[in-house]
Amino acid sequence: MASILDDAVAKFKNNLKYYSEKDNSFSLTDFDLKSMTIPSKTISVNFPLKTSKGFKIFHAYRVHFNTERGPAKGGIRYHSKVDLDEVSALSLWMSLKNALMNLPYGGGKGGIEINPKEYSDQDIEKISREFVRQMHLIIGPETDIPAPDVYTNPQIMAWMSDEYNKIKGKKVPAAFTGKPISAGGSEARSYSTAMGGFYVLKKAAEEYKIPKNATIAIQGFGNAGRNFAEIASKQGYNIIAVSDSKGGIYNKDGLNIEKLIKHKRTQPVSTFPGKRISNEELLETDVDVLVPAALENVITEKNANKIKAKIILELANGPISEKADEILFKRKIIVLPDILANAGGVTVSYFEWLQNKKNQHWKETKVLKNLEERMSETFKILFNDYVQKFNVSFRIAAYAHAAKRIIKAKKKAEGCIE
Repeated sequence: MASILDDAVAKFKNNLKYYSEKDNSFSLTDFDLKSMTIPSKTISVNFPLKTSKGFKIFHAYRVHFNTERGPAKGGIRYHSKVDLDEVSALSLWMSLKNALMNLPYGGGKGGIEINPKEYSDQDIEKISREFVRQMHLIIGPETDIPAPDVYTNPQIMAWMSDEYNKIKGKKVPAAFTGKPISAGGSEARSYSTAMGGFYVLKKAAEEYKIPKNATIAIQGFGNAGRNFAEIASKQGYNIIAVSDSKGGIYNKDGLNIEKLIKHKRTQPVSTFPGKRISNEELLETDVDVLVPAALENVITEKNANKIKAKIILELANGPISEKADEILFKRKIIVLPDILANAGGVTVSYFEWLQNKKNQHWKETKVLKNLEERMSETFKILFNDYVQKFNVSFRIAAYAHAAKRIIKAKKKAEGCIE
């Protein structure tokens, strides 16, 4: 069985191969491809710690990819399924995402193999601080800048940042991003992934003539899905279907998102007034825009022909399989890929890093203005220079553009270009 990293590399290479057949001026050597798809640095540590559940040994990882463009940048996740293979694949994707958004970073990703729900807040703080003690030699504003990811949050970043400051004997706020505002965090960071996705959808709606009151279905009502629903509904979009892990709700006339958010605090989405639907049914709902914001591989070759949406906005990582991608492209369904659609989080993390390095704090309006400019400009490049010019999907366009930037940085580092 192929590893997660092997699958990620194969998908990347297949998309670049397809693009090279369209664009004769684009070529990558085997060395170029290999150098982009092998980790620059892999760190694996095991540490014992006394917790409320007794002494436990924790397995932790950090991986760097393609750091010629700058320090490694990417999240830290706490999950029972975390392993080196998963972290490596996610680090590769971060290197592509950072290059696509023209952020001065390589890829980074880390994690601890742990079910955080089994531990107290005091345990999580001890584990988080110990992670920093184990990894502090590779962490820093110019080497590796971690951020929140699955089951980590601003509070955990605050603990990590504080521990790092103690070790270094001074305040180094730019070593971590996604911190609380009181600890040097950025305005808008808490909803930046959803906001960035909305800006991408806004540009796509303009190009593909999608009306401002378009219908939307959202699979997943966690941080990204919930914030996206709130943003889109306030902008006049009609959210007619939403789901969480226990099922979904549908109302052809539109859901009251403000009331649904309050409802979700104590009850599952499926108990909100409306017609109950399954997650599978939500994906096949007749809407203008479908937003997978939860799990990987929910759209596969088995259901790709049943998708009715005109545009799919991937707020989740990897919700569409490679074969499904091909089917959707042939059906002329526009897929705005995760590497672009959910890049708002790392982009605002970049803004936080800049603010910390300059000892500044930007107003929310400035953060959002800069985010919209960055997301819109990237969409425009992909649309004009790749999608329209070579008749390729946005995913292929994004991979090709990111690859060009990474290879250019590598050659410059090697002294091959001025």
